Amino acid sequence: MAFLRYSRFLFFPSAIAVLGAATLFASRGSWPWQRLSDVPTALPIVVTDPFKVVTDTLHSGETVSTLLARQGVTGFDVSALANLLRFDPRRLRAGLEFSLHKDAVSDEATRIELQPDAMQRLRFIRTSGGDWSGESVPIRWVTDTIRVAGAIETSLTAAADRAISEATLDRDARLAFVNDLANVNAWSVDFSRDPQPGDPFVAVVERMVSEEGDVRFGRVLASDLTINGRRLTAFSYTPAGGKLGYYDAAGQALKREFLAAPLEFRYITSGVTGRRFHPVLKTYRRHDGIDYSASTGTPVRAAANGTIVRAGRAGGYGNLVEIRHRNGITTRYAHLRNFGAGMRAGKPVGQGDVIGYVGSTGTSTAPHLHYEFRVNGAPRDRSDPG
Repeated sequence: MAFLRYSRFLFFPSAIAVLGAATLFASRGSWPWQRLSDVPTALPIVVTDPFKVVTDTLHSGETVSTLLARQGVTGFDVSALANLLRFDPRRLRAGLEFSLHKDAVSDEATRIELQPDAMQRLRFIRTSGGDWSGESVPIRWVTDTIRVAGAIETSLTAAADRAISEATLDRDARLAFVNDLANVNAWSVDFSRDPQPGDPFVAVVERMVSEEGDVRFGRVLASDLTINGRRLTAFSYTPAGGKLGYYDAAGQALKREFLAAPLEFRYITSGVTGRRFHPVLKTYRRHDGIDYSASTGTPVRAAANGTIVRAGRAGGYGNLVEIRHRNGITTRYAHLRNFGAGMRAGKPVGQGDVIGYVGSTGTSTAPHLHYEFRVNGAPRDRSDPG
């Protein structure tokens, strides 16, 4: 206690002395130490980007070496890196974007990146020795499920464009959806003539989104369509040890012996009729098939398994393929521009095989496919979807 009283006694004189000195220095405007306000402010540090990014695209008919030469890239052995990373530079599509990181001072490329497909990004780095090393960086995709609903007024494609926003699926992904939905129901529906205005459809589909924000269509998981009063359901299912297939609500496989139509994107210009005005011959005559208007070169598919009866020139039919099927059924595909590979009499074909390409040979005014379905030689309006 005596020590504390002694310390307190010494404290007060010391405090008075400090305050007195501070008052004296303040009155004179001088301090024995440097004031903070007098410390000079450091100049800002300016950081200049050590590189710049330049993009270039592969032109039609151009090689990778030509593009790199245009950008002043040296020492890049395309063939060696292609072998290392297992990609074929000759198969890179025109319009593919290359991203080049260049030194801001020397303008020399130090890194090159490109995405040749949806599953990988290729990255090339220039080493300190001037050589190049490469790596393939996998792109991660996440699959989610979306529901699509709409009504067919003019075509399935137009209906999909109305029902699906660009943010949900872009144009290419929407076309992939249309194609897959048509293929799932290809044994039951000819989308060129069966739907009536207002026919509704609902589909549950897979959508794939990459870590870079790209969107792709996956596949149809299930669909529910009402086409001209007929309700058609489809559910994807892979049986144990089997392949993916589609089944209706009763568990019956949708796959049938004959496709409802031999083309994918199509519309009808003429059907089977006993009296039709021929646009070339300028006279009324029988029309024993269905005319599908389509662009020149559109693939034509075999409607069912069978054997080629003939593949060649056949008068007004132009280039014709005729296929014999079971139970006295034959199908004819006319006005073809050319034939599929190996099409000849006696050759077996499978359902969906490409047998030719749409043209305008023979007695024809515009590119289209003339398709006939015959039973024991007599023309029928269409194949039986059941």
